[in-house]
Amino acid sequence: MTPAYDCVIIGGGHNGLVCASDLAAAGWRILVLESRHLVGGACVTEELWPGYRVSTASYVVSLLLPEIEEDLQLARHGYRVLPRTPSSFTPTEDGRFLLLGPDAEATRREISKFSEADAQAYPRYEALLERVAERLEPVLSRTAPDILPLPRAWRSRGLGKRLRDTKTTWSLYKALSRLEEDLPEAIELLTGAARPILDRWFDSDVLKSTLATDAIIGTFQPISAPGTAYVLLHHVMGSSGGARGVWGYVEGGMGGLADALAAAAIERGVEIRTESPVERIEVEGDRVTGVVVGGQRIAARRVASSLDAHQTFRRLLPDDTLPEGFQRAVDRIDYSSASAKINLAVSELPDFLCCPGHDSVGPQHRGTIHIGTGCEYLESAFDDARQGRLSSRPIVEMTIPTSVDSTLAPPGHHILSLFVQYAPYHLAGGAWDESTKRTLYERCLAEIARHAPNVPDSILHHQILSPVDLEHTFGLTGGNIFQGAMPLHQLFNLRPVAGWSDYRTPVNGLYLCGSAAHPGGGVMGACGRNAAREMQRDGR
Repeated sequence: MTPAYDCVIIGGGHNGLVCASDLAAAGWRILVLESRHLVGGACVTEELWPGYRVSTASYVVSLLLPEIEEDLQLARHGYRVLPRTPSSFTPTEDGRFLLLGPDAEATRREISKFSEADAQAYPRYEALLERVAERLEPVLSRTAPDILPLPRAWRSRGLGKRLRDTKTTWSLYKALSRLEEDLPEAIELLTGAARPILDRWFDSDVLKSTLATDAIIGTFQPISAPGTAYVLLHHVMGSSGGARGVWGYVEGGMGGLADALAAAAIERGVEIRTESPVERIEVEGDRVTGVVVGGQRIAARRVASSLDAHQTFRRLLPDDTLPEGFQRAVDRIDYSSASAKINLAVSELPDFLCCPGHDSVGPQHRGTIHIGTGCEYLESAFDDARQGRLSSRPIVEMTIPTSVDSTLAPPGHHILSLFVQYAPYHLAGGAWDESTKRTLYERCLAEIARHAPNVPDSILHHQILSPVDLEHTFGLTGGNIFQGAMPLHQLFNLRPVAGWSDYRTPVNGLYLCGSAAHPGGGVMGACGRNAAREMQRDGR
């Protein structure tokens, strides 16, 4: 029987939709299967309560590749990024605050309130990160080379593949060589810990902790752990919306991006089915032949999964399909997570003690609001989680998308989005339940109320997503928002496992096209685009 599709893509997240669009542009017949009632994966807008449209999971954008925006003409399909100025606000418990943003002079004045030396050092620090990011960004949009020896049983390596790996490795070498005197700092940013780097650059604890929070978002690590420095680069990577490193809100919520990607895919001929969870990937011999949905088989020449490696290889494939060594490697993937998401609908803006005003939007409301300052505060929050406990004083990143997008809530009302650390997936005292979620919620509100006492009484509706909820709702194993933790041993040519960073798998015709593959997590689209390129190399 002739397969109905050239490729079936499992999961309608942003990477799956990008992959689908690129393959359709090459003339392939593509079907996207999404288990939920709407596309976008974790990049969605949902009307949780009448009149309130919430970015349920992902909440800001910057990393999306500009070439994807241009090629798919996302602006024509309604995608628009709303920049935030200033980009961050950190209230302190001594009644002061720090604002950071793209205005260099305003940022200098703000930092100088705490340290004149830091105000002078900050532009040099930013410049270093930008130089490193500019050199490394092209690596993200290429397939990572396989540079390690592999067991012959895992795959046969043809001459063409070896030549591509050699060429890509040489490109990486050239990118690193262009860093010249910045190379030692670049290596430390890629492999080291955030805290010692920030301690060398700055004196002010509020500045260091504001920057350090970015290094642990989505991780189960303290700021002193090796590998956290890599995440610091993310705040200057990406130029979604036209400006480097400026994280913005998507008009209409993050689902505005998913809707634009879906519209571009459909325009290219992609078929999308929602409420269609895949039950099984069909394999005959060593080749994929299709998938099963609702008890019905859908034939396809190829299958690309935008789910994580555990979901793809351990849940959807028949037992004994994979080589034993590969299967063991998949089982070793670290999905450690301690993140939660809380969404609030409120009747008024937060009124900060250090920066009063809630009748109209002020600069303190537009960017990311860092609740919980001081490097020792951040370390203590992790110490609780390390022992399987909720942080007694959680780290909260609060954003107010309605500060720049009035379409998301009724007039005068607002959405507060709280990204919370640390909320361990595995609790020492038992499993997650409603009581545990309520405890986390109350602790977060208590921390916010230290700075904005009016917030608790302004809450009209709330949603609490524990790591277990993130797993069940969005298919994120362990609640890990990156589809697998991102320490050095799970990045680049080691992602998802050593030797399989080129989106292919031991099953012929089966590919990974989501964040489980290189270059990893974030609303970037590179995983989907890179996978589509490799599939086209293998032929239709």
